[in-house]
Amino acid sequence: MQWIAPSEKDSATVTLEKRLWDAADQFRANSGLKPQEYSGPILGLIFLRFAEVRFVIQRAKLEAAGSSSRRGSRVDEPAAYQAESVLYLSPEARFDFLLTLPESANIGAKVNAAMREIELHNPTLAGVLPKTFNLFTSTLLKELLKKVSEIPATLDYDAFGRIYEYFLGEFAMTEGQGGGEFYTPSSIVRLLAEIIEPFHGRILDPACGSGGMFVQSARFVAEHQKNPAAELSICGVEKTDETGRLCRLNLAVHGLEGMIRHGGNVNSYYDDPHNATGQFDFVLANPPFNVNAVDKERLSDMVGAGRRFPFGLPRTDNANYLWIQLFYSSLNAMGRAGFVMANSASDARSSEQALRQQLIEARAVDVMVAVGPNMFYTVTLPCTLWFLDKGKAMTKRADNVLFIDARHIYRQVDRAHKNWSDAQIGFIANVVRLYRHEALDKGFGGDAAAAKIREVFGEKPAYADVAGLCKAATLQEIEAQGWSLNPGRYVGVAPGEDVSDEDFNEQLVALNEELEVLNAQARELEKTIAENVAGILGS
Repeated sequence: MQWIAPSEKDSATVTLEKRLWDAADQFRANSGLKPQEYSGPILGLIFLRFAEVRFVIQRAKLEAAGSSSRRGSRVDEPAAYQAESVLYLSPEARFDFLLTLPESANIGAKVNAAMREIELHNPTLAGVLPKTFNLFTSTLLKELLKKVSEIPATLDYDAFGRIYEYFLGEFAMTEGQGGGEFYTPSSIVRLLAEIIEPFHGRILDPACGSGGMFVQSARFVAEHQKNPAAELSICGVEKTDETGRLCRLNLAVHGLEGMIRHGGNVNSYYDDPHNATGQFDFVLANPPFNVNAVDKERLSDMVGAGRRFPFGLPRTDNANYLWIQLFYSSLNAMGRAGFVMANSASDARSSEQALRQQLIEARAVDVMVAVGPNMFYTVTLPCTLWFLDKGKAMTKRADNVLFIDARHIYRQVDRAHKNWSDAQIGFIANVVRLYRHEALDKGFGGDAAAAKIREVFGEKPAYADVAGLCKAATLQEIEAQGWSLNPGRYVGVAPGEDVSDEDFNEQLVALNEELEVLNAQARELEKTIAENVAGILGS
């Protein structure tokens, strides 16, 4: 089924975002800095503007309360702000103070000092805020402060967060391949959250990047009229220290806190700082694909039922099935997971096929969604979204897996990039809800999503297989396909649709990716045979 939506967005927000980004790009050109050098300071100033807006609102409330309280005013007590998830800002750490500094002042030093002050009074941000503003001249910083001050103080909480996320995405794009290490496009993350439905509980991302999975989970909770800070307990792991600090800053922008373990050579393969096995209600992740050179000897005591790798270690030098098992083993008895994975993992052969079979036979695989190319800023390859549900084994769908082909559902953002509109995300998520016999969510995606559901599934929607879109396959059908979890093997093509050049190219790319994996397996097997022969011959 094809559904190409027009690109649309609130024009005022787009204008503001673009104006701010153009200014940031101009500063980059004038400073001669690399993206990773100027992105932190710019995000830091956007964060400070946001923090001050919330601080001013809370200060006004405290002033009003103090005038009628016997205990007096609490306007200068950090705890009175932190109790409402608001950062306390001392006078010289406030955005307006920095904005009014003359160019003759050493503005870079003043902003660095402001960031240290914020960390001093708000320990949850200790070591997080950027302090490299001395890289900018006072003239450039003055102009940057003026531009950031254009973000209206009246902007609602969510819109402020979206501006911050917009900048994260733009920085990811400018950093090329490296940008994918800290940013997953919001429409992908939004669909993950809509399908696992993280209403309440503990949530883990063991490759958390800049924390987008947590932010979208919190947004899901807020849209269902609940307080995310009260409903979600956030835990993350991030190998790169700088990216881990970015995650904590992103959480703070959205009024969230979490236990984020980062840097210090922490690595989710070998380390388990949250004692995750069996402990989480939700797992959301976009791990690095096809990682090799993992030291499997260090993992040998983590294999077996009730451990981190319950189904065993793959023989191939590829970490995809290490990640998949980490996500599975971190879930409690009713836990759900949603994650991004390379297409090759859906059809991988040999030891990975055996691991996949065990996962399927455990009745944990719930939904598989095929995603087309160009949905990510840093890679063009298509991918697959996996959804696990340990509670599925106790439902009527225990012996089924829902396959959705969403490759032809997208919105063209520009020549090189695609995403999903809210209506498209709402439609896909509601297909899953029909399959699960859950109530449809009519809030997200609005009338357009609801109309599309009625168009495809009837005026009184009930799940049914739709050629070219979805198929609820039985375990027997999956076994007949060699335990493949590739949606394309099950969904088929809608009547009257032809395979386009784009489809052919996409299939060719996927086959090439699979060939590379098979070649790597062959090289590893050759090496093992050579070592065995050498051992037999005594050489």
